[in-house]
Amino acid sequence: MQKLIFFLKKFSFYFLVIFAGTYLQVYWAMGYLSDKLSSSCLDCSFALDTLFVSLFSAVFLSLFFMLISRIKNLYLKLILEFLLLSFWWFFIDYSDFVERESSWSTYLFEEEIHATLNQGFSPILIMSVIVIFIFNYKFFINKNEAN
Repeated sequence: MQKLIFFLKKFSFYFLVIFAGTYLQVYWAMGYLSDKLSSSCLDCSFALDTLFVSLFSAVFLSLFFMLISRIKNLYLKLILEFLLLSFWWFFIDYSDFVERESSWSTYLFEEEIHATLNQGFSPILIMSVIVIFIFNYKFFINKNEAN
């Protein structure tokens, strides 16, 4: 029973942090598209789409982060966490851009990638660092106390 409670507490922590991080990152990077229509669902709002993708991401990524948390090598762990979050959030931003902007126009694939990187690079980088710090704050605090 204690293992289940520990699992649920850890999963809930990861879930809440990833949900909030994803929602903030998507709105920060792609919020300028919130007034544009979705090409696949004309009645879908940007806020609702962002809410659903944040919920899905929180469940999906929480499981992966729980597996990654078992890695003992801190540097490998931090790199894996950063890459997972960055690529996942880039994919979400790219999907939003294609859905709400480029599907209504004649963008090339390279132009879509460039536009997504242009809009999402800073939000992805900053939010990834914040989320990873929150996940690993105990290590950083204990390291500073030891010095």
